[in-house]
Amino acid sequence: MPKKLIGVLALQGDAPEHRQTLSDIVGADRVVLVRSPADLEKVSALVLPGGESTTLSRLLVATGLRQPLIDRTKKGMSVLATCAGLILLSKRIEPAGSSRDPLPLGLLDVRVRRNDYGRQTDSFEIPVEVKGLRGGAFEASFIRAPRIIEVGKRVSILAKVGGSAVVVREDNRWGLTFHPELTQDDRIHRLFLETSGLL
Repeated sequence: MPKKLIGVLALQGDAPEHRQTLSDIVGADRVVLVRSPADLEKVSALVLPGGESTTLSRLLVATGLRQPLIDRTKKGMSVLATCAGLILLSKRIEPAGSSRDPLPLGLLDVRVRRNDYGRQTDSFEIPVEVKGLRGGAFEASFIRAPRIIEVGKRVSILAKVGGSAVVVREDNRWGLTFHPELTQDDRIHRLFLETSGLL
């Protein structure tokens, strides 16, 4: 039986870091960099990395990936979205009203506020207790992170910091406000793969 492949959206942002983490877990031959609809067709799961949400949003349209990504996710493809990826995956983004705002994919029933934890210089790391994650707290890196300010009824909150959700899940879709790929700890990627039947 052919091995199921895991994709990393590689249009902009932290794709190399996610690719390395996933390759260390499952082997480089199972990790695909996704830059086109044809690449997307090969994978059973997709990571939407951190980066610049407006740029990523525009590139999804320019490459023709936006609608296929929506369609594949609705049909069951698992998605792990981190930081800017979470912004894209969400249903509602604040602040809004400018033509320069990213266009949400509407796949995760959360409302997010961009850069709500501060600027680059306000970045911080903090231990986070994640439900279902064995081995203790995860040292999470928050860099120009979005804040989840509302979650839908079908969304499970798996971790909070200061009263705000920082890890959420809705069916096959995961959203994180921080960057798990920037640590040496691969447990969140492993948990995502395990629950997606890919490990």
